[in-house]
Formats: sequence, structure tokens, C-alpha cells
Amino acid sequence: MEIEARAGDSADVAVLVGAQQAEIAARYAPEEEAGGFPMDPTARFLVGFLDGVPVGCGAIQTLEPGVAEVKRMYVRPDHRGRGLSRRLLATLEDAARAEGHTEIRLETGTRQGEAIGLYTSAGYGEIPLFGHYVGSETSRCFGKVL
Repeated sequence: MEIEARAGDSADVAVLVGAQQAEIAARYAPEEEAGGFPMDPTARFLVGFLDGVPVGCGAIQTLEPGVAEVKRMYVRPDHRGRGLSRRLLATLEDAARAEGHTEIRLETGTRQGEAIGLYTSAGYGEIPLFGHYVGSETSRCFGKVL
């Protein structure tokens, strides 16, 4: 998989984030979904391509000095189980380190066991809910020292 930086408003990002949001909507009622808040316009998106076709994406945005947040992690269902999410996550972590971050956090949903498995196996530990996720009954937050 080739991983490339893309603008947040690029067509590749729009298609993948749209698919990610549709999958979230199928798992959660609108009032349960805590991760759909607008992203920081300075968020940095990475898109994974196989044979020129966009198959996955993720972004990092700064939460506070030294702390990045992973956003919009997604791999198309027909490309899962091949280690692509793990590669994308590692590349996002490298980008966060390159920007001087020493910690990375993220939120995922309680009904996304595959994501929880990825994050815990990549060294993330569960942390208290943060930011606009505080009070969400369907959110789980994770963090990692970089």
C-alpha cells in the first residue's frame, strides 16, 4: 500500500470519510455517535492506495501542545484483515512524532471491536474520555506515548 498526504477536502478523502460515516451511522443511532464533530481544518490526512485506488484513510490533528488525536481511521471492508489499518496507524504515529507530538489519543465506539483490537494491539491503553467525548456512553478513548 502506498500512503500519501492529501488535503482534507480532496475527492479521495471525501469518498473514504463518507464511507466511514455511513458505516458509523449503520452501527449507532444519531444521538449515540460522538465522533462526528467537525475536524480542525489544519488536520493532516493520509490516504492509502492499492493499485492507485484509495482504500483507507486517517488523519491527525493537534489537541494541545505535544498531543495529537487520530481521526477518521477507515479501511474499506473489502480490504480489511490485510494489515492496512496497522500500517496506516503507524504512519499517522510517525507523522505525529515528526510534528513534535509525544502523545497520541483517539476515540472509537463501543461497537467497533475490530478498531479496539487494533488499537490495543498497537500499544494503546484505555484513557478517560476527553474533550467532546466526555459523557458519551458509546465512546472509548485510548492513548499512547510516542
